[in-house]
Amino acid sequence: MIYLDNAATTPVSGSVLDAMKPYFSEKYGNPSSIYKVGQEARSALEHAREEAAKLLGASPKEIIFTSGATESNNLALKGVAFYWSQVLDVKPHIIVSSIEHHSVLDVAEYLEKNFGFEITKLPVSEEGIVDPKELEKSIRENTALVSIMYGNNEIGSIQPIGELSQIVRKANEGRENKITFHTDAVQAFQYLDTNVNDLDVGMLSLTGHKFYGPKGVGLLYVRDGVKFLPQTQGGSQERKRRAGTENVPYIVGMVEAMKNANKSGKEISVLRDYLVESITKEIPDVVLTGPKDNTKRLPHIAGFIFKKIEGESILINLDLLGIAASSGSACTSGSLASSHVLTAMGYDDLLAHGSIRFSLGKMNSRDDVDELMKHLPQIVEKLRGMSPIK
Repeated sequence: MIYLDNAATTPVSGSVLDAMKPYFSEKYGNPSSIYKVGQEARSALEHAREEAAKLLGASPKEIIFTSGATESNNLALKGVAFYWSQVLDVKPHIIVSSIEHHSVLDVAEYLEKNFGFEITKLPVSEEGIVDPKELEKSIRENTALVSIMYGNNEIGSIQPIGELSQIVRKANEGRENKITFHTDAVQAFQYLDTNVNDLDVGMLSLTGHKFYGPKGVGLLYVRDGVKFLPQTQGGSQERKRRAGTENVPYIVGMVEAMKNANKSGKEISVLRDYLVESITKEIPDVVLTGPKDNTKRLPHIAGFIFKKIEGESILINLDLLGIAASSGSACTSGSLASSHVLTAMGYDDLLAHGSIRFSLGKMNSRDDVDELMKHLPQIVEKLRGMSPIK
């Protein structure tokens, strides 16, 4: 198989698996237990917390381990929103971008529909980037939270998080109830600076399986002083902020993967550029989605629209040849709706249905791209010949 869907998930690396193994059957204790095997697990858990904090420029007490970024994003949005509504007795206003992952967008819509909270979805440019001026003019007296993803999972656009967070910092001057800035950094972590002080964020979400760690584990960074209500009750774990026995082997594995992350992304960006050049030169009527300036694009993601055909048909044909890619977010791949990211960028539904995302990983090479290009032009030509759209 040629795997070109690394933005959906990545395989667990050997060193990560080795780090996890002892905590399944040797040091398997419950970290809340006081006897030796429990305290061995507790020691591993807290060491992992210290390592994760160090990698993010945070304090260990600011790290909450979760089941993944979906839970982290839910906790960030709901936790802050309900603190404002239930503790401050203020109906909160939440600002998100229109191209967020559904684990942010759907939560925002849930809070709006079921609780009457106010939601603003910021528009993006045709390259999928938020204009800081749009954020600045959207802030209100009751704005509680701003959530803007660091790097988009479908088109790879990188948001100017530092500039956006400075707008929030300025807006907070003189405010009694401060706005919290949250970023979903799932796709960005392994390639971009995620020091929370450099970014000046109050909350940040990660998940392990996007950078060669296990699925089912993530974290939420919460800056000391940020007020929120826990959303899971039933235990005192994670400083009473997230109840439930911690998943020690997976947490150890995720943090090992974080330590192994190659931040440069130079090698993979060269391969991405080779992929982009190959597709755009050899196949007519193809649109590269997202930023044209590669410094504003994540190094591992390249999204395309193949005009006059549906992306799903391309994927099926590639899969029959043992080549895996995606039509967008893995969390919405079963949906018949067109990509909300592309429609937010101004593409009509017909064009958006022709989208394909190729996302590269450390196992990929030029040979993989060459093998893809042996088949993709013929697949596209065949499908266009069958298409009623001319």
